[in-house]
Amino acid sequence: MDADPRIDRTKPHSARVWNHLLGGEDNYPVDREAGDALLRMFPDFAQVARLQREFLRRAVTYLVTEAGIRQFLDIGAGLPTADNTHEVAQRIAPESRIVYVDNDPLVLVHARALLSGSPEGMTDYVDADVREPGTVLAAAAKTLDFARPIGLMMLSIAGQVPDYGVATDLVRRYVAALPSGSHLALSDGVDVNPALVEAVSFYNERAAFPYTLRSPEQLAGYFEGLELVEPGVVSTPLWRRPSGSPQPQATTVHAVCGVGRKP
Repeated sequence: MDADPRIDRTKPHSARVWNHLLGGEDNYPVDREAGDALLRMFPDFAQVARLQREFLRRAVTYLVTEAGIRQFLDIGAGLPTADNTHEVAQRIAPESRIVYVDNDPLVLVHARALLSGSPEGMTDYVDADVREPGTVLAAAAKTLDFARPIGLMMLSIAGQVPDYGVATDLVRRYVAALPSGSHLALSDGVDVNPALVEAVSFYNERAAFPYTLRSPEQLAGYFEGLELVEPGVVSTPLWRRPSGSPQPQATTVHAVCGVGRKP
């Protein structure tokens, strides 16, 4: 199933490491070794992965139930796990259409095998890099109607672009292609915790593709020109936290997130 020559089993890949941290089995020994080393250096790493998945669930639920979104473009989808974008959206609105984008061939193999979607809606997959917005948008337009609002999901993908200016330009190019009423949901790791910075630096020395932590202010900059949905750009567990859920520590900021509406 993973005979694609582009799959490098000698270096850890973020999607596969993330899969290991979330308890998945779609990874290789090199990914498990990297993930376990990250956990030794920064024990909260697995929690960061889980909190981001929870943000995805809450963001998609908000976009479907309150913003009326029925189309999603999920860039940097990662390996399938529990409650993927199409599952959350189509559980509420079965007619929802979702396009997943990733450039890891293992991700696309598993996505096509496991993410079938509802009969009323549609789920598609694009093998492309976030740095190729023209290719991504042209392929997505075969499934999504760009005359109607779209939910753009960019979770832990802007950090895959080393240069902040380039990452910002890419986010804006994707948003510019969307119609009014579309939303951007974005989250990424931040550089405020020295132990996390050290762990990511360790990972980057071994990874096929390095990951760049940025400041909360830089992440907030991705939403320039958009109308932020309350509570704004905040620590991941604080975004529309369900009432009655445990209160996270106020000092715990490993990743931030937000949702913004295009006027």
